[in-house]
Amino acid sequence: MAKAADIGSKRLISLAPDTWVQWVTQRTEVVAKEILGSEFQWVSRQTDVLLKAYSTTVGHFLVVNELQLRYTANMPLRMRAYAALAQERYQLPTYPVLINILPPASTLSVVSSYEEEFLGLRAMTKIIA
Repeated sequence: MAKAADIGSKRLISLAPDTWVQWVTQRTEVVAKEILGSEFQWVSRQTDVLLKAYSTTVGHFLVVNELQLRYTANMPLRMRAYAALAQERYQLPTYPVLINILPPASTLSVVSSYEEEFLGLRAMTKIIA
């Protein structure tokens, strides 16, 4: 079951989805087309808001939004995994966005991307935080 804060983030974004996608992408031509389901076959992601957006310069794409109380060290990997699941399901490029409401612990470094290389395969996600 989704927490009240999670439901609140969906409600917040749904109040002005065009304004939201323009703010997070920093592109005034982007418009929100629809709020999509964020639950996948084997992973329930009720804490996220997935928007289908459109830009005259890049076409249709997904804005993968995650609002969290605090940043944690596993966030970059989590965002990469979720962005990949969304891209596979909807066959659209993804733009992952992580919003942290409270500052992280002083001992934790916030990163803006996740990169991994294993046996010659490379995965990377840039996170707008």
